[in-house]
Amino acid sequence: MAKLDIITLPDPLLRRVSEKVERVDDDLRRFLDDMLETMYEAPGIGLAAIQVGVPRRIVTIDVATREDGEKRPLFLINPEIVAASDEPSVYEEGCLSIPDYYAEVERPAAVTVRFLDRDGAQQEIRAEGLLATCVQHEVDHLDGKLFIDHLSRLKRDMVIRKFTKAAKTGTKPSFDGKRED
Repeated sequence: MAKLDIITLPDPLLRRVSEKVERVDDDLRRFLDDMLETMYEAPGIGLAAIQVGVPRRIVTIDVATREDGEKRPLFLINPEIVAASDEPSVYEEGCLSIPDYYAEVERPAAVTVRFLDRDGAQQEIRAEGLLATCVQHEVDHLDGKLFIDHLSRLKRDMVIRKFTKAAKTGTKPSFDGKRED
């Protein structure tokens, strides 16, 4: 397995809509394994293929508690949210492509997602809590959306400005009033 490079804001590829996967084969499964290794090493709980520069509708997720050390990866190929609850839920979200920035985002508390698994079999699950938030966050990536798009325009523009400036100067953006180099 190989660790992949995660692209970060302001990379325009993050705004690209990902393409449907036409075939699940050994090459795709190797890529899924590479994505999973990259996600764990980052560390993160979800990763969309577009975040490693591949515009295909592929997601890896693992929201299992780390207390027992057990990994419970979930692979979603061509995921589609087919139902969402009316009940809202608020989680503090972060993103491997927007490092060190976190904000509360309101999303449906539960979703039903249909997808192909790593063997190409059609699956459907109902996700609640953190898993529901993570699924929605990652599907947003596949549609060229970021979690900051759920914030006020003022907050979103501030984050984009800071990451754009940091990319130009080779520094890390700072969100606590002090500069990080």
